[in-house]
Amino acid sequence: MNLEHIHHVYFIGIGGVGMSALARYFHAHNKQVMGYDKTPTETTAGLIELGIAVHFEDDAANLDFNQLSIDHTLVVYTPAIPKTHSELNAFIKAGYPVMKRAQVLGLVTQNTYCLAVAGTHGKTTTTSILAHLLYSCDVPLTAFLGGFSENYQSNYISKGTAVTVVEADEFDRSFLTLSPNMACITSMDADHLDIYGDAATLQTSFKDFAAKLKPEGTLFVKQGLTLAGKTYGIEDGSDYCATNIRIHNGTYVFDVQTPSTTLNDIKFNLPGRHNLSNALIALAMAAEYGCPHQQLAKALALYKGVKRRFTYHIKTSELVYIDDYAHHPEEIKAVYQAVKEMFPNRRNVIVFQPHLFSRTRDFAEGFAESLSLFDEVLLLDIYPARELPIAGVDAAWLLEKITQTNKQLISKSDIVQKVKESGASVVLTVGAGDIGEDVKHIKQALELAEK
Repeated sequence: MNLEHIHHVYFIGIGGVGMSALARYFHAHNKQVMGYDKTPTETTAGLIELGIAVHFEDDAANLDFNQLSIDHTLVVYTPAIPKTHSELNAFIKAGYPVMKRAQVLGLVTQNTYCLAVAGTHGKTTTTSILAHLLYSCDVPLTAFLGGFSENYQSNYISKGTAVTVVEADEFDRSFLTLSPNMACITSMDADHLDIYGDAATLQTSFKDFAAKLKPEGTLFVKQGLTLAGKTYGIEDGSDYCATNIRIHNGTYVFDVQTPSTTLNDIKFNLPGRHNLSNALIALAMAAEYGCPHQQLAKALALYKGVKRRFTYHIKTSELVYIDDYAHHPEEIKAVYQAVKEMFPNRRNVIVFQPHLFSRTRDFAEGFAESLSLFDEVLLLDIYPARELPIAGVDAAWLLEKITQTNKQLISKSDIVQKVKESGASVVLTVGAGDIGEDVKHIKQALELAEK
């Protein structure tokens, strides 16, 4: 498909973080953009503000096929959309070109210098850091992020079209549509077993992704992964290695050993060794691209993070409130490690919303182990997203497996009251479901209670 010939782009699931970034891209390139999403959100409100038409009722009768000519319209959908979706089926039946988001991303990036970030954890933060570093070094880039950058208040960053920065998403094998010039793989822990079946098949898919690099392309892999490439890691002798790590006033200060030199006293403000690792690989990729080391160090110190990635909403001597998107046991462990490193002597409580019945079933023991690390666990019902319930898999079943005795099931309406009753001075809301929509209310209620 030649995107130059496309005049209209119709998105089914336009409010998704990856979909909305593409919608912004096509809008910025003077295409007529419109679409459907299930519910109004801040993201859809932002698109409407740009002049993009968004509606929230799935009714094929609303489609104006006279306006949307087959030869000049592209329909983009997300795999999260059910196969029974009436608009999607109407477009397919009418013969329109219909493509998954990942396929379109492959088209957009194919004639650019593409830097791609893959891995079951750390993709969004690493991509966001990398985009920020390149932007700060005046690289003519377009970046598609899987979250909203605090520096740019957007999931779409543009300063030109010669270079693209993208998340290479393993869900539905989406990343196999990309052919990057430079890529990294941050992790290959088992996930999305509803798609892959087992961990070995998932790892094979990452190897397939590595093979998609363009000739003479550069692959970075986290030290310990069974893939050939330049390595990176923390105090482990990797090609790019973070050493001499200190914490000064809540900020990491560290050195970076590269294959050719040592960069001293690099500063990074996000807590947690997992974030330090993300910063290291972003720095390595930007340095390998050719960005000056001094500019990279300055830009990294100014990086603010991604919305819902260990985001501080309250940070006082009496109360800390953090919100995070973690939805895998290893991610929850990383959040706990960051909390204990930054607030070692303060009592904490986690409010966790499990995401997907299948993921809860497949990693129940891991969830139980990671959640049990916290001083108190408040567990919400499972957020189903694209799934139907699975018999015997629910929040009560997961709660039984948690060994921390200070635990209970709660509803979303109980969150603030139960947090107050906990007496904790470090509060976390965690999960990839709709708990993020409640953060503003929780923050206001906790601040009011503090007064």
